[in-house]
Amino acid sequence: MATIDQQFVEYIVKTLVNNPDKVAVERKIDEKGVLLSLTVDPEDVGRVIGKRGVTAQSIRMLLRALGTKQDARYNLKIVNTDEEGGERAAAPVQPKAEAKEEVEEVTSEPADDGFDEEEEVEESEESSALAEKTRAELADLDDLDI
Repeated sequence: MATIDQQFVEYIVKTLVNNPDKVAVERKIDEKGVLLSLTVDPEDVGRVIGKRGVTAQSIRMLLRALGTKQDARYNLKIVNTDEEGGERAAAPVQPKAEAKEEVEEVTSEPADDGFDEEEEVEESEESSALAEKTRAELADLDDLDI
């Protein structure tokens, strides 16, 4: 008979996948707590993990909430069953290497930010003049005896 934690994970996952009859949850107790191994159809592994592992992380968070109520520590392992019948732990999907290269690409030319160095000099002179004028006005206010 399945325990409440197995039934809980099974219910959540069966609502997410296309092949709910192939969902299986095994339960093992070790020194770290309760380990739930989730096995789904190879077509449904992506659905269970979700983009960037968000769905799997959400299931784990719900399990932690159940664990606080049950005074137990739960861990969820998603097992990816290959077409050949071999098993391996499913890893969260990483962004493609090509996308990383595009982000990390740096040019040696300075970026055109729309400002010329001459304009910056003029603005700094104007701001210096404004700062001096403000200081003078504040000094005059300090001289007043109120």
